[in-house]
Amino acid sequence: MGLDRGDGWWRRAVIYELAVVSFQDSDGDGKGDLAGLLQRTDYLTWLGVDAVWLTPIYPSPMGDFGYDIADFRAVDPTFGTLADFDRVLHALHDAGIRLILDFVPNHTSSEHPWFVESSLSRTGDKADWYLWADGAANGGPPNNWLSRFGGTAWEWSEARGQFYCHTFLTQQPDLNWRNPRLQEALADVMRFWLDRGVDGFRVDASAVLIKDDLLRDNPPNPDAGKETPPPQRFTPVFTDDRPETMGCIEMLREVLDEYDGRVLCGEVQGKTDRIGHFYGSDKPRLHLPLNFALLDSQWDALSLQATIDAYFNALPKGAWPDWVIGGHDKQRVASRIGPAQARVLAMLLLTVRGTPFLYMGDELGKQRSPLPRESVQDPFEKLVPGFGLGRDPERTPMRWDGSEGGGFTAGKPWLPMQDHRSCNVEQQQRDERSLLQLYRQLIELRRKHPCLVDGDYQPRRARNDVLCYRRCQGQTRMSVGLNIANEPRQWPCGGGIRLISTHLDRAVEQVEGPILLRANEGIVVIEAL
Repeated sequence: MGLDRGDGWWRRAVIYELAVVSFQDSDGDGKGDLAGLLQRTDYLTWLGVDAVWLTPIYPSPMGDFGYDIADFRAVDPTFGTLADFDRVLHALHDAGIRLILDFVPNHTSSEHPWFVESSLSRTGDKADWYLWADGAANGGPPNNWLSRFGGTAWEWSEARGQFYCHTFLTQQPDLNWRNPRLQEALADVMRFWLDRGVDGFRVDASAVLIKDDLLRDNPPNPDAGKETPPPQRFTPVFTDDRPETMGCIEMLREVLDEYDGRVLCGEVQGKTDRIGHFYGSDKPRLHLPLNFALLDSQWDALSLQATIDAYFNALPKGAWPDWVIGGHDKQRVASRIGPAQARVLAMLLLTVRGTPFLYMGDELGKQRSPLPRESVQDPFEKLVPGFGLGRDPERTPMRWDGSEGGGFTAGKPWLPMQDHRSCNVEQQQRDERSLLQLYRQLIELRRKHPCLVDGDYQPRRARNDVLCYRRCQGQTRMSVGLNIANEPRQWPCGGGIRLISTHLDRAVEQVEGPILLRANEGIVVIEAL
């Protein structure tokens, strides 16, 4: 197929996040690897996605799903070698699919050589590559900052005689972004992978790269209650989304822009009205600050209407929108809205204006997989139990068929595969009306009709549980009606040619308005002029 290196490709792309460890095992050790991913590139081509984003594949002790990186310029032996990575990259490019890597600039593993050296002395070459501070007057931590995984964000180093900051696990020390030499080292890491041909990065924890230089205490969270997880009992005013962080992101973008046709996505935090902050103005920042608004919205037509409107209103002029419906640390949306509305979500994701992101298994309607207590691996669940923060249920391996190992492995999977065996690729590929087939057809529809990519978004008033909007480009007007109710609803569309129904049981044909939408049905219509 070949690869289009044109700028702005990410505006047209459907981006598919996959965790290599849970995608396909090639050697029977129960963990997915790059050779396994290579075996499944035909599936990605069949589905029609334009880019894949890989969770970290770097050498790591794997204390936090590989986000504790011990070497930024290599591949963990669990996944293979750099040569395996190159083979995957070239195979994807040959298929016209781009590859985006996770980039983790906030912290490293405590086993990273940078940290080992920084820990030895206060005057060494890398002494200030991490966030070090003396203790409080009573000998305790420097302030009240909390780790996302519970407890203080400070850990004592006997060798250095100081505390180091860790926003996440104790074994994930935070880097000091105020050090120019550290910044240049991270820029060189980016160039290492860009020179190999990767098409961009998703920046992990991009909102927390800089912390308050005065180490001021965070104030109490006024909304905290009995149901609030302990790490959230303070409002992170002095640790999250500091103004200086924007300069860090601008530096990352400058490095990326040394190369043609690359994209910078980023994990951002805060409310919708803050997301525009991460696009930049005088200096560009992220191409795509990841937008999880659909995951956070109440699932009814009026709430969705408001969620979409608020997001579009928050975008700066010229900014390109995006929509994310799943991820390695987000609860499965199908578990919350149910299988019927998961089909409606698919149509919304692939017809609303903006770049769609989905996570492996979302196209199957994969739900949260309950795990026995002894199988839990996620530190969130281990260190902050009882609040439903565990992410293992989202990370269970992909089911390719209905066999015991799901076609994923010939060995024992690294996480139990306790989801329903019928939720697998092979079965849904055979079923012409499956959710997987719906995703494939919607992706193809989006590719055939540029209006669904580049067209203006025109909201219509949501009434009677029907969310609806138009996409308009030139003389083309396409209307989308989504029934959020579990019973039929009238949709006052003017009629035209119905292209697709979420039920996948209606032919392309002329329809007259108003249109009766069946329970949990969405349709796309090209309006008659």
